[in-house]
Amino acid sequence: MFFLKVWYNLSKLKCMKGSRHMKQIIALGGGGFSTEPENPLLDLYILNQSGKINPKVCYVPTASGDSDICIKWFYDFFVKQKCQPSHLSLFKPPTKDLEGFLLEKDIIYVGGGNTKNLLALWKEWGLDVIMRKAWEQGIVLAGISAGSICWFEEGVTDSYGDKLEPLTCLGFLKGSNCPHYDGEADRRSSYQKFIASNKMKPGIAADDGVAIHYIGQEISKIVSSRPNAKAYKVYYDKKVKEIELETEYLNIR
Repeated sequence: MFFLKVWYNLSKLKCMKGSRHMKQIIALGGGGFSTEPENPLLDLYILNQSGKINPKVCYVPTASGDSDICIKWFYDFFVKQKCQPSHLSLFKPPTKDLEGFLLEKDIIYVGGGNTKNLLALWKEWGLDVIMRKAWEQGIVLAGISAGSICWFEEGVTDSYGDKLEPLTCLGFLKGSNCPHYDGEADRRSSYQKFIASNKMKPGIAADDGVAIHYIGQEISKIVSSRPNAKAYKVYYDKKVKEIELETEYLNIR
């Protein structure tokens, strides 16, 4: 009976690992092909999480206004990798059936830029609903900056212009998110101020070069492309508290 139980648990674990229905989000504080093209560590990590030998990767550059240079940077890197790259433009959509186009991908990679505009356009085109379906079906959702905070309940954004503000986002992941924690002068202080004043929920901050890998609502792993880059849990308990989280440096040995 004992061995039967062990066999059952191992079989169940194997099925979970190979399942298209394991909900994954990889949230980058900064880095990746758009800001450190000479350092492929985070993007290679993302590719490996689909479990496919030749995954279909779709870049969604909505937050940058479908910037041609960002799209070029995406293809410059990913055409050299073992994958099938494509992109989704909402200004020049490849098809009327956006749901069918996205749900046949293995990885959806969302670029940085203006998060408020991203959310508005996604809602208008129904991508907010499609992205949730993709997540629930086990397609890996990844993204940098705007493409990171969009998945959380709230995020710190510069979408409004000259200063940082809290922004309500999609809410796939609980709590708040702050990218570029060490990369922009006001990020750390603003995020802590918003949490201390109850303008934002507690959450997770990530330095540039850090990726936070969620499975469901739980952090599975935190990895970095830079030796000293970290992620932090930030919350308020009589004062703002910041707890450094274990982060694995993906050094190529």
